[in-house]
Amino acid sequence: MDVQTVKNQFRIYGNSPKLNRAIEIAVKVAKTEASVLITGESGVGKDVFSKIIHFYSNRNNSRYVAVNCAAIPEGTIESELFGHVKGSFTGADKDRKGYFAEADKGTIFLDEIGELPLSTQAKLLRVLENGEILPVGSSRAVKVDVRVVAATNVDLMRRTERGSFRMDLYYRINQISIEVPSLRERKEDIELLFRAFSAQVADKYNIPRIRLNDDARNLLKFYEWKGNVRELKNLAEKISILEIDRMIDAPTLRKYLPKTESMPMLVDGLNQGENMEELMRAVINNKNEIEKLKEEIAQLKTFVLNFLNMNVSAEKLLLPCAEKNTDLGFVEENGEEETENRNINLKEIEKKSIMEALEKYNGKRNKAAKELGCSERTLYRKIKEFGINKTE
Repeated sequence: MDVQTVKNQFRIYGNSPKLNRAIEIAVKVAKTEASVLITGESGVGKDVFSKIIHFYSNRNNSRYVAVNCAAIPEGTIESELFGHVKGSFTGADKDRKGYFAEADKGTIFLDEIGELPLSTQAKLLRVLENGEILPVGSSRAVKVDVRVVAATNVDLMRRTERGSFRMDLYYRINQISIEVPSLRERKEDIELLFRAFSAQVADKYNIPRIRLNDDARNLLKFYEWKGNVRELKNLAEKISILEIDRMIDAPTLRKYLPKTESMPMLVDGLNQGENMEELMRAVINNKNEIEKLKEEIAQLKTFVLNFLNMNVSAEKLLLPCAEKNTDLGFVEENGEEETENRNINLKEIEKKSIMEALEKYNGKRNKAAKELGCSERTLYRKIKEFGINKTE
């Protein structure tokens, strides 16, 4: 089956490789009877993939039943899933079929399966292994033929390690896994999705379609989209309905986005009328300044390391600096007092570098010597010379 055909059938927009791969797996596994676990963040559209599996399966003429496990109270979830008999609890005035019985010969989609209580997980495992359900209050098992597709936005393996999800159930539902990518992993699809959602609203209410300028399009890509496709669709619908001007700029778009910790400076700049190109130029300039600073630090470190390796006097090392009028804060003019000050200052730098290296490696001289670029023997001699001990 062609991936584009599936996209058209289920109104899926985007061309990212991860999205296409997820669709391919869904179509391949559809014709089998394997249990499928669909993973992905909230709002990525996991339910669409469960529908793809049912539609292209041999069960597509039977019922497809979707259940949100997180939305059912713990006290009634077993009754909802497996049914109950009359009189089994207060209010049970008649027998009731559960979702599994309703989905017999078809597919049941268990969304947020990680929220199932442990007692319900044990009964679900029985359904998967034996094809039997036990209605609440009944002692007689009922046979069902159901294809189970589950979904979760949490790490089930971690939950098995904590004991809140059964390991045997995890491997039983995870015969085939489909990972639906987040919107952050398919940035190339964001603008296409926005256009599609805004076009749907425009057609529905017979209003002109909205458009985005360059800054607004860039802002869409920089935004985190923690709510994924669901959040993007909601945004497109709100702007399409509320905005009078059909050309949307970045400040207008920003009004509909919550300010996140990761991009406050970016969106504040956009609110002040700065365009994305200027902001990116500023970021690049800052990066260049940081690289220059790194080079200067490396040069200073090389200077100190050379001092450790070379058995020369401080005066010989500093004289070239003095000749070049390099301002290191040590030399003003020649003389015995200045030479002595130079030696003292350099020795303090040398001692401090050695102490920092020893502290970094918990007193291990071989590693400290490697860090400083000298031999362990030289380092040992310097430690004795400066009287460095562990208490320092």
